[in-house]
Amino acid sequence: MTAVNIRLDALLETAGLAALGPRPRPGRQSIPDLDRELAPIFLSAKQSARAEALIRALVLLWHDHLDAAHSLAQDVATVAGSFIHGIVHRREPDYGNAKYWFHRVGQHAAFEAIGRRATAIPASPAERVLLERFNPNQTWDPFAFIDCCQEYYKSDSAQELFLRQIQKAEFFALLEHLVALL
Repeated sequence: MTAVNIRLDALLETAGLAALGPRPRPGRQSIPDLDRELAPIFLSAKQSARAEALIRALVLLWHDHLDAAHSLAQDVATVAGSFIHGIVHRREPDYGNAKYWFHRVGQHAAFEAIGRRATAIPASPAERVLLERFNPNQTWDPFAFIDCCQEYYKSDSAQELFLRQIQKAEFFALLEHLVALL
C-alpha cells in the first residue's frame, strides 16, 4: 500500500458509516476541511485532473456531500465517473437513476474487489442470505445491491447496518481502483 493509499484511506475511516440515503452524519468533515486534507495528497501524487476529481468526488460522497460529489462525477465522462454518479443517485435515493448509471458502468474492474471485501465482513446467517442476493459467488451485482438498499433504506435493522458496511467496502475498493490508475 502506498503512502497515497494510506492517506486517502484515512479520509474514509470515519467514526460512523455513511447512510444508505442522504442523511448526513454527525461529525462529518466539511468540504473546506476535506479539500485541505486532499490538497497535499494530490500535490504529491501528481495525478491527472480527472483522477483528482473522481477521488475528490468519492471522498466528498463518503462525507455526505452528495451535491458536490454529484457535480464532480457528472463532469467526468468515464466509467469511474458513472460509477460514482450511480452511488450518488443510490444515496439520494433515486434508484432508477442509479441503475441507469450502473448500466453505463458495465462490468467494472473494481467489482471483484468489492465482492471479496463484502464476503470478508462478518455476517449473521440472515445477512449471509442477503449478501448472496447481491454478491452471488463473490460476483458483485450493483443492481441487486441497489434493490437491497431500496428495501432496507430507513429500516434501522441489522440488515441496513450490514448494507452500510458493504457500502463502505464498495467505497474502499473503488478508491483503491482509482489510486491504481494514477
